[in-house]
Amino acid sequence: MTKIPDKPTLDGIEQRWSDQWDADDTYRFDRSAVRQDVFSIDTPPPTVSGSLHVGHVFSYTHTDTIARYQRMAGKQVFYPMGWDDNGLPTERRVQAYYGVRCDPSQPYVEGFEPPFRGDPPKKHQAVPISRPNFLELCDELVEIDEELFEQLFRRLGLSVDWTLKYATIDERSRRISQRAFLRNVERGEAYSQEAPTLWDIDFRTAVAQAELKDEERPGAYHKIPFAIVGDEANSIEIDTTRPELLAACVALVAHPDDERFQPHFGKKVIVPLYGQEVEVRAHELAQPDKGTGIAMICTFGDTTDVTWWRELALEMRAIIGRDGRILPDAPHGVDPEAYALIAGKYPNQAQRAVVEQLTEQGILIGEPRKITHPVKFYEKGDRPLEIVTSRQWYIRNGGKDADLRAALIARSGDVTWHPEHMRHRYENWVEGLNSDWLVSRQRFFGVPIPIWYPLDDAGEPVYDSPLVPDEADLPVDPSVDVPAGYTADQRDQPGGFVADPDIFDTWATSSLTPQIAGDWEGESDMFDRIFPMDMRPQGHDIIRTWLFSTMTRSHHEHHVAPWHHAALSGWILDPDRKKMGKSSGNAMTPEGLLEQFGTDAVRYWAASGRPGVDTTFSEEQMKVGRKLANKLLNVSKFVLSFGDVDMQGPLGDTVTDPIDRSMLSKVDAVIAEATAGFEAFDYARGLERTESFFWWFCDNYVELVKNRAYEAMGPDAAASARRALREALSACQRLLAPILPFATEEAWSWWNDTSIHAAAWPTPSDLGGDAALVDPTIEALTLVRRAKSEAKVSQRAEVAALAITAPADMHAALDAGRPDLAAAGTIADITLDDGTDLACSVTLAPTD
Repeated sequence: MTKIPDKPTLDGIEQRWSDQWDADDTYRFDRSAVRQDVFSIDTPPPTVSGSLHVGHVFSYTHTDTIARYQRMAGKQVFYPMGWDDNGLPTERRVQAYYGVRCDPSQPYVEGFEPPFRGDPPKKHQAVPISRPNFLELCDELVEIDEELFEQLFRRLGLSVDWTLKYATIDERSRRISQRAFLRNVERGEAYSQEAPTLWDIDFRTAVAQAELKDEERPGAYHKIPFAIVGDEANSIEIDTTRPELLAACVALVAHPDDERFQPHFGKKVIVPLYGQEVEVRAHELAQPDKGTGIAMICTFGDTTDVTWWRELALEMRAIIGRDGRILPDAPHGVDPEAYALIAGKYPNQAQRAVVEQLTEQGILIGEPRKITHPVKFYEKGDRPLEIVTSRQWYIRNGGKDADLRAALIARSGDVTWHPEHMRHRYENWVEGLNSDWLVSRQRFFGVPIPIWYPLDDAGEPVYDSPLVPDEADLPVDPSVDVPAGYTADQRDQPGGFVADPDIFDTWATSSLTPQIAGDWEGESDMFDRIFPMDMRPQGHDIIRTWLFSTMTRSHHEHHVAPWHHAALSGWILDPDRKKMGKSSGNAMTPEGLLEQFGTDAVRYWAASGRPGVDTTFSEEQMKVGRKLANKLLNVSKFVLSFGDVDMQGPLGDTVTDPIDRSMLSKVDAVIAEATAGFEAFDYARGLERTESFFWWFCDNYVELVKNRAYEAMGPDAAASARRALREALSACQRLLAPILPFATEEAWSWWNDTSIHAAAWPTPSDLGGDAALVDPTIEALTLVRRAKSEAKVSQRAEVAALAITAPADMHAALDAGRPDLAAAGTIADITLDDGTDLACSVTLAPTD
């Protein structure tokens, strides 16, 4: 029995159906399902840093279309949602939202109230607060943000099982993150060392290779002579953009094949101003065509300096501290009086001081020559990175191990990439690695590194003998908890212990999303039912970070790729073809769009974007999507209004008219193509093919056969048309369900008692009809309509005579459609003759 509303509308259906899905557990994952019946998704946990933008709507819709398809295709879909709420983005938001900054030296204040909550005064200075107080504010704000995120994702119609929700700072995430890391340590895949590290002086934290960005910045070459020891009348001239690092110089370097400098290899030169003697060395990374062809090696100006320093076994003369200032004490061999003039300065201040000295003493050759050159920044930072020496934790990722690098490249072959060319981005990134993965951060809101170190009798940490907790005790906070065999009063005391002060980089936790979402080695056996996961959806811009880091952790722990498929979404572009995002300042929040156009319309726009392809933001596309959703409701009402139809009887016994069979053959082709699209994770292809047929169905077939469906040609002819109409409508509703979940559920409910999202994906009818048979009749009807429009008469106007000329091989098809054509066009007489092409001569009946 159908339940058709008098006036179908999209208004108000979203909340109603969202509530119904919740009440019915429509998207609940069956935790008893066996692995072969499961389709598991490694859902990206969005960064909790204020608000979601239209890019999230775009990419999460893509994932949801696949989830909905797989559910209808018979799979139990494991579709969790996580919140990536630890790390620097959250800290920055907390600082701005509450007007505070974390200062671990501050005492804890019970019941601390921040200066404001989200409404800052015009002028304010951040209040320093203790780390525990700061973490309390982090917990408070992420709870607020995560609730808003969930509301938006529910509004978007994501078919997530919300009982599978997690956060990267919750107890399960901390436990799993610490367990995986301790096993990395035990197997030698993780290690700590004191080493040169890229450092952001504003955030006071180390930065990994994957988090870098290059920005073109102005600079200048300064030509400086280095006198040759024993031949001081002669010198070697170098060009440098960083004269402030002369005090950190440990060698000069030129290419081994550069004949200009071959006679000087092994000789020593004197560093101007500071007096240390350094050797001229050879290395293939030196560029003969850059500057004067010979460079100074400093500890450290850039990452190439680090490579030279390490491979040439040079001494250390570090002069930049963690605060970004020149260290107070001169390095070994450096004139302390000259050094005192730059001590305590920031590098840009020190550069001005050094250039003044070089100029005053007549050392600088010529004027500085202005250039622009790429400078490395932390992707979230505002000042150029420095390189400082610090103790950090690393996970081996092939950057220093050719065999591991080859193994991780080979892992890409275990994954099917959508689109395929994204595989090359992954492989190119791995091939270009030159360092292991730095996973420690000198921040506050994150998963603590679960390590302590014994202190010797002098109170110095013994880093080679770390103290680790038992896995059964995880998660731990080393700053609060005490290692086995020690007491709390031994903390920070000679002969006692000290906690590792750092937290994990947020990627080190989110690289374990399959394990966290699947409760790896937890109380349930769910992990075995979902891993390796079927699908990793994500943006192509974080292949180097999230995708590669997850691959690395899975390779180390499980010796497999963590998923079978990687589905990449592109970026959203503004009308100027620029990426839309918060950092670009052109991001758009989606609430207004969802309100203006409706969820299905916004999802339609998103699903029109090809996998991995950047897509232009388009409200026009959303208008088309809303039109499609409205048309679905209206045509559903129209088709269902013909009366009840027995949908259980044999289809071939009811659908007897060759025109109806022809249409259903077209439906079969659409089902096959849409299915192939979704199976290939190409939701856009499925939508495109379905939409094209749907409009043809509405505009042509329905108009052609509606008179027969009204029993104008008898009950048997009507039964054939009605059953065919409903079969096609059922298929269209289900084919569009992954894209337009609300409109399809609404229309489906008018004649079904269960959710369309629990219905089976359509399969071909295989009636064997000729898909092309209906086309000549449709073409003839189109020509008749055109003639009426040109004559400016109603489409209901009578046609006295229709003369059709067509090739002989079309005659049988036109004869089959003759009754429907006559009824649809209100045509009294139809004649059919041979012709080269199909053409129609329309004679309208005279009007009074």
